[in-house]
Amino acid sequence: MIKSLKARQSELADVAYELKILSEKTPTGFEPDAFASKLRESNLYPLKPTQVEIFQVNVGKMCNQTCKHCHVDAGPDRKEIMTRETMQQCLDVIQANHFTTIDITGGAPEMNENFRWFVEGIRAISNDIKIIVRCNLTIIVANPKYHDLPDFFKKHRIEVTSSLPYFTAMRTDSQRGEGVFEKSIRALHMLNEVGYGKSGTNLMLNLVYNPSGAFLPGSQESLEIEFKKRLKDAHGIEFNQLFTITNLPISRFLDYLLVSGNYESYMEKLISSYNPVAAAGVMCRNTVSVGWDGYLFDCDFNQMLDMKVSNEENHISKWSTEKLEEREILVNQHCFGCTAGAGSSCGGATT
Repeated sequence: MIKSLKARQSELADVAYELKILSEKTPTGFEPDAFASKLRESNLYPLKPTQVEIFQVNVGKMCNQTCKHCHVDAGPDRKEIMTRETMQQCLDVIQANHFTTIDITGGAPEMNENFRWFVEGIRAISNDIKIIVRCNLTIIVANPKYHDLPDFFKKHRIEVTSSLPYFTAMRTDSQRGEGVFEKSIRALHMLNEVGYGKSGTNLMLNLVYNPSGAFLPGSQESLEIEFKKRLKDAHGIEFNQLFTITNLPISRFLDYLLVSGNYESYMEKLISSYNPVAAAGVMCRNTVSVGWDGYLFDCDFNQMLDMKVSNEENHISKWSTEKLEEREILVNQHCFGCTAGAGSSCGGATT
């Protein structure tokens, strides 16, 4: 079984070392602040928020899987879990603001013992707010105590977004672990059975595709058509949308790039594919990400590099919407991943 970078005591478990790699191993011809330079050329520097619409909460790094490319470095050996006290502070912020979306992620967010309490708390605040849960699918079939998750999701009208690297077992299992594809198909059937992904139910089931190697994802529209046909024909599975996400050069994917000797060529690919239109629509401009310990970040990727928001009120207990909407968004070389080609965000391509 793959262990997390932290359990392996890898140098890359140290975010300072990751940032050192990103600043020093820049491809020939590009400066260490290449991303900021690209933003200046696009008249987007300093990068500023539009408004805070999406409140993303990472409720813990514990997961039943240890995927090769996980940017969270999540796994069964990770014990960082958001406490109920911090969750309550999140609920207080949700109560006081008018977010369009609450995006709950992990790890496997369902493994936090207060996960259901948190979801119920959000729904008690608003019947209309969109709640997204980033479910890895296998958690649904991993243990009998999770078998009722599809019914729980349906009851609270949760939008389920789940990673499925490919529509075949070989490609999926090579990235996410042996047997993951088969378990994912079982979980998708369970979600379909309660109405998820079905026409007319308004129960949204979205899948996420990210490449298995050092290359950019293909056309989101074309991949969605192919995924829908292949999963329907082979397994009778239905879903709503496919989101393509570019792998960012951090954590386990950075480890893969360095070990395989693909780091510089991959960075060259990201930098040369920079799209100013995608840069203008990056998710950090309308999102704030909350870490398991309550600290605030511009996005989930900055969170994994411990790049806290630039203002002093950088903890959920000190939340200030006004100051967060005035902040300067922190950037580094990994940000090229969100601005390459058609762009990349937690909701897929941005252009």
